[in-house]
Amino acid sequence: MASSFTHQGITRDHHELGFSTRSIHLGNGTDAETGAIRRPITLANAYSLPDDPSDINWSSSDTNLYTRNGHPNQRYLEAKIANLEGSEDAVVLASGVAALSATFTTVLNRGDHAIFSDTTYIAAYRLLEQILPEKYGIETSIVDSSDPGNVAAQIRPNTRLIHIETPANPTLKVSDIAAIAKLTHQADHEILLSVDNTFNTPFNVRPLDLGADIVIESLTKYINGHGDALGGSIATRKELTEQIRFTAQVNYGGIISPFNAWLINRGSVTLPLRMRQHNASAQAIAEHLQAHPAVRFVAYPGLPSHPHHQVAASQLSRPDSGFGGVLSFGLHTDHAGHNRFVSKLNIVTSAVSLGHDESLIVFLGEDDERQYLYPEVFHQGFLRFAVGLEDTDDLINDLDQAIENADI
Repeated sequence: MASSFTHQGITRDHHELGFSTRSIHLGNGTDAETGAIRRPITLANAYSLPDDPSDINWSSSDTNLYTRNGHPNQRYLEAKIANLEGSEDAVVLASGVAALSATFTTVLNRGDHAIFSDTTYIAAYRLLEQILPEKYGIETSIVDSSDPGNVAAQIRPNTRLIHIETPANPTLKVSDIAAIAKLTHQADHEILLSVDNTFNTPFNVRPLDLGADIVIESLTKYINGHGDALGGSIATRKELTEQIRFTAQVNYGGIISPFNAWLINRGSVTLPLRMRQHNASAQAIAEHLQAHPAVRFVAYPGLPSHPHHQVAASQLSRPDSGFGGVLSFGLHTDHAGHNRFVSKLNIVTSAVSLGHDESLIVFLGEDDERQYLYPEVFHQGFLRFAVGLEDTDDLINDLDQAIENADI
């Protein structure tokens, strides 16, 4: 985006300002009616029409007509997301899954082909492996995208989309965004590369700078950061965002609520501070667990032992970026032992999701429907640990005592 930023006397190009400054000020401003220095929550369903509304496009998202078409709190957040991701425009929808499905159903048509990572969020897997092929006649190929050669081998004349998630949930596999983007650019027809960047956030990695066409975030996670609102974003060129708004927002009804958009915008101002802590704590905990005799394996891209550590390091967008706040690990124990360990934790909470202020852990057993796609070391059950913002030493001590008290 090349627009200027005016806020309380500051007028500068967005890109001259630092990431933290933009996180705080973009999408915010002084309310014209009250003078409040925070944008209000606009909860109206409908807006006043002009004297003669006969020329209005009732499906337009460009003006305030009806909240399903778009609303102010959504637009404030979209302006921030587009700038932080480095895109021409962004669409914010009701959830991360809404953003995934909106991308796939907008870009792909019957008879098209898509390639996707063999380890992705479960909804992306089901959409691309089952729902789109069975209901809409879209062909898909699932590949280990950590090797760009596997992606290249699956490209067909009707391939329209490559979708990767990196780091992948829950195995932390890393794909080389730039190498896969090069494949799409060299193809003899247009292929779009979409990247689910939820584990990284734009603080750590900016996929569009590496050649991707579309970047998807579950705003529910790190960008919100407080575990209290759902949302998803798609950052890309305006031609695509206009199509997505018309289809997924206006006609499928995937609009984010004003309150959730406001909550996520509020939470996003501390994204840089939180990501520094998530990155640092996860790195220290991964290193500690790797040295613990009761730990069978640790998967975290920040470890030099991770098979894709160098690729992950090459993608970092900033000197103070890191490798995210999620790691997976297994213990030298059985199914019951893993659950016993979780039951002994005092600070870490057993719950799904990630990016919260509190640390969350979930035991993933041996019956996951995607187990056949995971590396063999994951087949005996494992734990996905979303490291929160607590003191790092407190988290390490909690893990250690739980291992000891679970008799592992």
